[in-house]
Amino acid sequence: MLKSDVSMIKSVGKQRAKLFNKLGIYTIYDMLCFFPRNYEDRSQVKNIADVIDGENICIKAKPFSVLKNNKIRRGMSIQRITVADFTGSAVISWFNQDWLVKTFNLSTEYIFYGKVTVKNGKLEMTNPIFEPSQNSSKFTSRIVPIYPLTARLTQKAFQVAMENCMPYIDEFTESMPNWVREKYTLCGIDYAVKNIHFPENFEKFEYARKRLAFEELLLLQLGLRLLKQRRVELCGTPLCDDQNVESFIKTLPFPLTNAQKRVTYEIIADLKKVKPMNRLVQGDVGCGKTIVAAISMLVAVHNGTQAAMMVPTEILAEQHYKSLTEVFNNQDIKVALLTGSLSAKQKKEVCENIASGEIDIIIGTHALIQSGVSFKNLAIVVTDEQHRFGVKQRAALAEKGSSPHTLVMTATPIPRTLALILYGDLEVSVIDEMPPGRKLVETFAVDEGMRERINSFLVKQLTEGRQVYIVCPLVEESETLELKSATAFADELQKNVLCGYTVGLIHGRLKPKEKDEIMRRFANCEINALVSTTVIEVGVNVPNASLMIIENAERFGLSQLHQLRGRVGRGQWQSYCVLFCQGGNSITKQRMSIMKETNDGFKISEKDLELRGPGEFFGTRQHGLPELKIANIYTDMELLTKAGEVANAILENDALLENEENSGLRQSIMNMFSQVDIFEFN
Repeated sequence: MLKSDVSMIKSVGKQRAKLFNKLGIYTIYDMLCFFPRNYEDRSQVKNIADVIDGENICIKAKPFSVLKNNKIRRGMSIQRITVADFTGSAVISWFNQDWLVKTFNLSTEYIFYGKVTVKNGKLEMTNPIFEPSQNSSKFTSRIVPIYPLTARLTQKAFQVAMENCMPYIDEFTESMPNWVREKYTLCGIDYAVKNIHFPENFEKFEYARKRLAFEELLLLQLGLRLLKQRRVELCGTPLCDDQNVESFIKTLPFPLTNAQKRVTYEIIADLKKVKPMNRLVQGDVGCGKTIVAAISMLVAVHNGTQAAMMVPTEILAEQHYKSLTEVFNNQDIKVALLTGSLSAKQKKEVCENIASGEIDIIIGTHALIQSGVSFKNLAIVVTDEQHRFGVKQRAALAEKGSSPHTLVMTATPIPRTLALILYGDLEVSVIDEMPPGRKLVETFAVDEGMRERINSFLVKQLTEGRQVYIVCPLVEESETLELKSATAFADELQKNVLCGYTVGLIHGRLKPKEKDEIMRRFANCEINALVSTTVIEVGVNVPNASLMIIENAERFGLSQLHQLRGRVGRGQWQSYCVLFCQGGNSITKQRMSIMKETNDGFKISEKDLELRGPGEFFGTRQHGLPELKIANIYTDMELLTKAGEVANAILENDALLENEENSGLRQSIMNMFSQVDIFEFN
């Protein structure tokens, strides 16, 4: 029955099943593996006299009067009833719930759950959940799961459907080996699934969660180790360093930092091996990852092979092409550019030169992985801003060669321990030192009261010949959110504050060519102020841009704010970042304080994880790994370590999980990694 369609669940049916499908729930098994995002403790029932203003609580009371249904205006009504227990009374209210008129019986006792407020000495509860006290087992008087929803699907409907799934738990098969469960005191799968949805108490919930989180982290690490193990079996092209690197480094117009040197030699050591390199280089914005990649590609060329570098946008590809052409101007190296905007004739010519081996290094966008592109001898693949590409896209480029060495780079620094886990199939290098002489970006967090002063400062920067980024959280105005929209704000600035200057607008809804054209104009100083959404988080290098203004900064994660700030401070001018904030809760104040105090991306990412958790920080699209449903990589670090020990022990004795006791793990890994289509057993 676990594989049966979700429509078979009592209370669901074919029409409602479509709503569950939107959440990725197609079968009863999917339903049971769709875990709550939160829980409400409705197990406590208080006397009316004992409730506290502002708390969410259950009260048990009888109607003291009949329910009154008052029409306030067209389309708006309010329903009120007074209820009482032996200690006092309370007024219960609902809006637009006309059907409640015939619901309450004066002789029946009910449980009401909701937020209590005290107004003019009277206790009130608005829009509470309720049910007769003799039936209080589904929605009140217990710990109730809260699920992520989609439009037109209510919590109550979801909870009822999940309750109706409980009998099918017995059909789950145990995938965890007995010795692991015994050693780490882990409950059985049936107990875990039941108590993750409807725990009798929080102790049972924690016991269930521990089991499920441990299993998830174990499967993740087993899968990554198997991927890594499979790469060990591949044979690539060993590339020898014949002193060319040292002489090349001496020709550079700037000295490499110690961190750049360290990472460069880690890469060179990898390239000498028959086993293909698979290394992640992470480092803050401006730390000098590109020159390290250039040296890696130089080694490939000096060994008579080709190198390719894939980047997410045309403007970034052009930027890398220009900088690499300059870097290699004294070398006998041919660099070419391949992007979607080239004419058919130009593409054909470039592709022919790639296939013949005439081109040594090719820089490009997704155009590199098209079927018509073939290499004569591709030995190293570099992916810049790797989180902008899907796993399939990175793999497609690697397949253009015969097990080429792979170097992936990211400017989104994460703590090394987590990097080793998240990118468990890669070796990790960190450039943790900035080139000397780079001025730190001065950061200020302000409220709307500073608007006039910031506008004056903005105009002053433009008057001095600088350029400005202005980032908004939305593309267009929203009826429900009072946030700055890029479209409206750009129009407002052009008409008022920046009248006489050129204001550009860029956002994700524009076509790639339109975005590239706007960024090209901004880079060429044809646009003075660029109003944008976060599409410029990773983008072109504009040394003349000295001011970054971020509207509704409270809506962005710390790491995202840091990436945006990294768009300025790239030239000789002192640069600034202004964070406009609405709302001043403690978390917002703490986040803005961190941004003002440090420019260190690693420290910021650690704080981001601490404050937001990895669920938001690591999106599946970012790291290309299966989405974790219940484990928290940051707070479950102890479980993560233990799961890693188990993974090593299992693979040491059963490298391909062929033993009977590991067959359940084998199947679960295939299921988990099928989400990102990067894993299969031979």
